[in-house]
Amino acid sequence: MKRKDFIKHSIWVGATAFTLPALGNPLNKKTSEEPLDPKIIRNDEGKTINVLGDIQTFKLTGKDTNGLFTLIEEYNTPGTMIPPHVHTKEDEIFKVLEGELELTVGDKTTVLKAGDLAFGPRNVPHSWKVIGDKNAKVILSVFPAGIENMFEELGALPPGPPDMEKVMEICARQGISFLK
Repeated sequence: MKRKDFIKHSIWVGATAFTLPALGNPLNKKTSEEPLDPKIIRNDEGKTINVLGDIQTFKLTGKDTNGLFTLIEEYNTPGTMIPPHVHTKEDEIFKVLEGELELTVGDKTTVLKAGDLAFGPRNVPHSWKVIGDKNAKVILSVFPAGIENMFEELGALPPGPPDMEKVMEICARQGISFLK
């Protein structure tokens, strides 16, 4: 195919993808017909909870995004970790802003530093741990929204060593299971 023909074809295909929503273009899919309100969330704003030692601040929830996604800022000390687990309902993106996070997704383990990000797709086991000698600040983006409800429920458990049977029950309702 000649360059001129390739460019013409590419423009037509690209334009078609965005002008035919009635044919089921997933880019135009909405979870709600309600218009979204713009939001500005300042650095010190959001609801902060302790989820079994994972300090999370909800920046955007499903209520803000019509269920499209949730955005959580995590700020944790070295040694804080989440053991291997699998999500069946949502995908996650981890973006490190400060510190270092050792992340395992599937059979790949890597160290993420400030500016790095990783994608954890649903149905793929993953775990993470804050390493090094500095706290880690991580933005967790979750698609679609809803997981924040589970985190709220876990955060409301009594202080002290968690009742793991109760934790697993709460997580199972969200389609999350922990691996041995």
